[in-house]
Amino acid sequence: MNAVDFLQPEGWLGKTGGPRYVQLRRRLELGIETGVLPHNSSLPPEREIAEITCLSRVTVRKAIQELVREGLIEQRQGSGSFIRKPMARMEQSLSHLTSFTEDMGRRGLDTTSRWLERGVFLPTRDEVAALSLREGDQVARICRIREAGGRPMALERAALPLDILPNPLEVTTSLYLVLERLGHRPTSAIQKISAKNLESREADLLGVAEGSAILSIERTSFLKSGRVAELTRSLYRGDAYDFVAELRL
Repeated sequence: MNAVDFLQPEGWLGKTGGPRYVQLRRRLELGIETGVLPHNSSLPPEREIAEITCLSRVTVRKAIQELVREGLIEQRQGSGSFIRKPMARMEQSLSHLTSFTEDMGRRGLDTTSRWLERGVFLPTRDEVAALSLREGDQVARICRIREAGGRPMALERAALPLDILPNPLEVTTSLYLVLERLGHRPTSAIQKISAKNLESREADLLGVAEGSAILSIERTSFLKSGRVAELTRSLYRGDAYDFVAELRL
């Protein structure tokens, strides 16, 4: 069955199925799931879908935009809409304090960073409070897009006291490897995980649609002495990560 036959409205579009854009979205989702609409193939133009289904172009556009937000469809300027190949999901344990580089290395993936910020700065109020800084202290701050296998996976912002990381330019791959060499690798951490929807700029950086669901993680890490060593706020792609915790009685 081809896309035109699959989208014929008989059998799936009706008065009792809810809003028409929702019915079309479900039909397109079914086509993607069953392979009628193969990954990396182009979707018929909005005008053509509207003619096939007898729906308005506004209704068709709304259904497609929802699938763009879900990460199932990618819109390429000047080329149209394409079915996205799903990203392989990764399980990340919450039981061990590891770095992104170490996590990806265990999966056989090379990591790269796109630097957005790296240097010594005046701290924000949140950084002063979280890192127990004194008046006049500065912080080492790094902000980067973490990539694995050539794909953007996370947006990471980290701040550390200057005596923990005197020269942030030393961080080229793994922050924790640099801290380990300096004798300041954290041994424990508290993490807070929440869900949010991406704003336009963050979505562009991670290569996903605006409004996409992501995992927001705030990590406060501690040295063996109990001193706070790091405040990191990261945004992980929701279509790529599952965080797993082992629980025991």
